[in-house]
Amino acid sequence: MEPGPDEQGYPGQRRGLPESGPGAVASWGRRVLALGIDWLLSLLASSALLGQGVWTAPGGGQWVPLAVFALETWVLTTFLGGSAGQLICRVTVRRTSGRPLDLLRALARTALICAVIPPIVYNRDRQGLHDLAVDSIVLQR
Repeated sequence: MEPGPDEQGYPGQRRGLPESGPGAVASWGRRVLALGIDWLLSLLASSALLGQGVWTAPGGGQWVPLAVFALETWVLTTFLGGSAGQLICRVTVRRTSGRPLDLLRALARTALICAVIPPIVYNRDRQGLHDLAVDSIVLQR
């Protein structure tokens, strides 16, 4: 029996997505791991750029990891379909139509992720406010 419009057996079912495997809505575990990898890479790159500890950098250097994270996420999501962490965790960001995000949608999505609150408010298809704003969804590769 198919679920009604207000019911859902699994994330993505109402969109016709598979329950598991490629094309299914990505799990929270993959997403959190991808975010951790991205943040670690941003910290490492920031340390390399500043030549010293990120948190002890003079002149507000503590914002450098966030800037590196934002740039990496924006560029890689636009051209490869996901950030470095997402690529490693076999996750992709697509428009709900299945098409890749363009430069402006990826930029808007990245800016909203950096604002922190949009990603933690989400719907039953695990789309955060950042995804809803740009018509995107995070899927398994």
